[in-house]
Amino acid sequence: MLERFVKQTKFTSQEDFIKNFKIEVPENFNFGYDVVDAWAAEQPEKKAILWTNDRGLMHQYTYAELKEKTDATASYFQSLGIGHGDMVMLILKRRIEFWFSIIALHKLGAVVIPATHLLTKKDIVYRCNAADIKLIVCAGEEVITNHILEAMPESPTVNHLVSIGPDMPDGFKDFQEGIKQAAPFVKPEHPNTNDDISLMYFTSGTTGEPKMVAHDFTYPLGHITTGSFWHNLHENSLHLTIADTGWGKAVWGKLYGQMIAGANIFVYDHEKFTPADILQKIQDCHITSLCAPPTIYRFLIKEDISKYDLSSLEYCTTAGEALNYSVYETFLKITGIRLMEGFGQTETTLTLATFPWMEPKPGSMGVPNPQYEIDLLTPDGRSAEDGEQGQIVVRTKNGKPLGLFKEYYRDAERTEDAWHDDTYYTGDVAWRDEDGYFWFVGRADDVIKSSGYRIGPFEVESALMTHPAVVECAITGVPDEIRGQVVKATIILAKDYKDKEGPELIKELQDHVKRVTAPYKYPRVIEFVDELPKTISGKIRRVEIRAKDKK
Repeated sequence: MLERFVKQTKFTSQEDFIKNFKIEVPENFNFGYDVVDAWAAEQPEKKAILWTNDRGLMHQYTYAELKEKTDATASYFQSLGIGHGDMVMLILKRRIEFWFSIIALHKLGAVVIPATHLLTKKDIVYRCNAADIKLIVCAGEEVITNHILEAMPESPTVNHLVSIGPDMPDGFKDFQEGIKQAAPFVKPEHPNTNDDISLMYFTSGTTGEPKMVAHDFTYPLGHITTGSFWHNLHENSLHLTIADTGWGKAVWGKLYGQMIAGANIFVYDHEKFTPADILQKIQDCHITSLCAPPTIYRFLIKEDISKYDLSSLEYCTTAGEALNYSVYETFLKITGIRLMEGFGQTETTLTLATFPWMEPKPGSMGVPNPQYEIDLLTPDGRSAEDGEQGQIVVRTKNGKPLGLFKEYYRDAERTEDAWHDDTYYTGDVAWRDEDGYFWFVGRADDVIKSSGYRIGPFEVESALMTHPAVVECAITGVPDEIRGQVVKATIILAKDYKDKEGPELIKELQDHVKRVTAPYKYPRVIEFVDELPKTISGKIRRVEIRAKDKK
């Protein structure tokens, strides 16, 4: 399948990759027909998704089954009036019906809006009205269905509610019965063009209401790099990405690039993350490839890994935060596998990565994906020199790169603010070393300016997180008459350190940061708290901490 879209599929160096990597984009590409159904036609018994849950159920779906299920789901949605351009929200956790639904909606030319099960009534009302959502498909759990029902009086565009079960409250249609009774699927004559919107995420930013990030139908092809050249997948791979389907990381690691690469996707449908369970699944199911945030790897290495046979693991990747060197070294020592880092946004596919032919530098995001022309811009508009901080930008003078978002839906002003003069501004600050590797600093709005230094919160947070007293922390700047700003750490302490709050622990943490990073970066102010303000997607709202300090 990969060869349909990429002429050269093997690379030996970054120079080779930059020079020869090219994705061929078909006219009116549709992932449902051009990948899922194409596999079903060519290799109907090929393994597509190995789904299992925390209650012992397991099923290996082939492409023949996946085509059958997605066709039935598409037909059922058609019977509910869903077609080209209609907005459909999926709140399906890790249920297999997520895969049936998203592929079916692609086949109809509709717009998929994946959402987390953590949405409250207010969140649902906002999304329904901002995007004119017509249909909501959800996991049938009381806490989810109750919030949806509470939102309906203020959500006039929603025509139908569908539950996959087990709960089926009044007002909800039965998904399972619907696909069982569905008529034979008739493909729409013209389901989409490449420029149509296919997928939309509400990104809970650290300020203001969530943005609506709209992607077009070519977006899945942008993840060829993710699956084949970052995850390093092949047709015998069994790949697990740890992510809920409400977040963008799910389509990064549990759908598009993986299916194009021909890998079998492992889905573990669980309610509570338990490191031992993940290790057991890797052992029992012979998982070959794993992608997870550094925090997950930190939990895994704290387990007694020697109890598990992880010999099936071939390749591991990580993203979402900077990787601590000690986590990298410990995981390498235990498994013999190097953790390969990557970076991207909801608005993009993989933009920076450590590729298989490269030597990883723990903590670095890697080098630019050749799909994107990446630059670092200083505050005065120059291209940053090596070692100099700048905002990560994507140059678009030669057209929109494959994988870059189409727009912030219904928000031309916000789109123009982020993407103008043939440049998309990511809002993320980094620096580049002499070997071309990029190192994350923080969000542009969060960078602290103290005594002429520019200090990124990410590095200080990463340093603090290596101290056993710190469970979680946020770094912000507080006004200072002499220095302009000083570094403040807001910290949640580990249970064993709760009774040690005071000047001695503060000094110990300050000295620890001085040793791990440069002395000028240490937090001069430290506050201990029970919780940190966060967005619904788990991002720390530093703006809220700054506002509180300002008061």
